[in-house]
Amino acid sequence: MPTVLVVDDAVFMRATIKRMLENHQFEIIGEAANGKEAVEKYRELLPDVVTMDITMPVMTGIEAVKKIMTEFPEAKVVMVTALGQQKLIVEAIESGAKDFITKPFNPDQIVQILQNVTNWAEN
Repeated sequence: MPTVLVVDDAVFMRATIKRMLENHQFEIIGEAANGKEAVEKYRELLPDVVTMDITMPVMTGIEAVKKIMTEFPEAKVVMVTALGQQKLIVEAIESGAKDFITKPFNPDQIVQILQNVTNWAEN
């Protein structure tokens, strides 16, 4: 069962993502409300995959991806973004993110992307 770190500055969005993933056999091992917390939690928990919001206070998702990828080149980070942020998505992918999910998303979308990124299939 893949472990997930959920990063978003909105509590509601973290709860939504957690619920969607827990219903599909992903284990949520941590949450963070900004990029700085995400980097600290990543170091501490070493999750299989991270869902990372792009736009957050303190440290953006892109800055966090760069930091995580520098320390952990094998990290798997999936960006979560609003529509119309194509430029930021490109920057995130160039910084090492493996894929992205556009809000609003449905459970099947997020589960499929995380399964692809972690090479894991539900039984």
